[in-house]
Amino acid sequence: MTSPARSGSKSAVIIGSIASTGAYLILAFAHTEAWEIYLASTLLGVGLGLAFSAMSNLIVQAVPMHQTGVASGMSANIRMIGGAIGAAVMSSIVASEILGNGYPAESDYTKGFCFLAIMTMVAVVAALFIPKAPAAGADPDLHHHLEHAELAMVPGGSIAEY
Repeated sequence: MTSPARSGSKSAVIIGSIASTGAYLILAFAHTEAWEIYLASTLLGVGLGLAFSAMSNLIVQAVPMHQTGVASGMSANIRMIGGAIGAAVMSSIVASEILGNGYPAESDYTKGFCFLAIMTMVAVVAALFIPKAPAAGADPDLHHHLEHAELAMVPGGSIAEY
């Protein structure tokens, strides 16, 4: 397995977003067999895992070292807000037509998953505009910070050195 510094966090976000798009398309159009749901769930887990885990490295690369804690905290807050808004929008789409038995129509789930697929394609396009990582000589501690991005989330917003 290659490290994020070698393969690039930008590519991880792009690949993760593409995998998530595929998962949502499977859920929208191929959801009659259990294996299709398992495949979509696996793709979604891999896709979101790749994209979200790469964000820590992108944040460490994008801000001065003394602001990494604040940037990581803001990223977590924005991710939570986005998740809440996304869940509300998806719920609104799914609940737009309630059948006589009290359940949503299957077509509304299809519409919702198509909407999510479109949004993850927007994420792919947005990820294409992520700037490249700074040159290796730009920050002598860059490799250390990329390998230990979790240390960015310490009180005071600085990387802890051991």
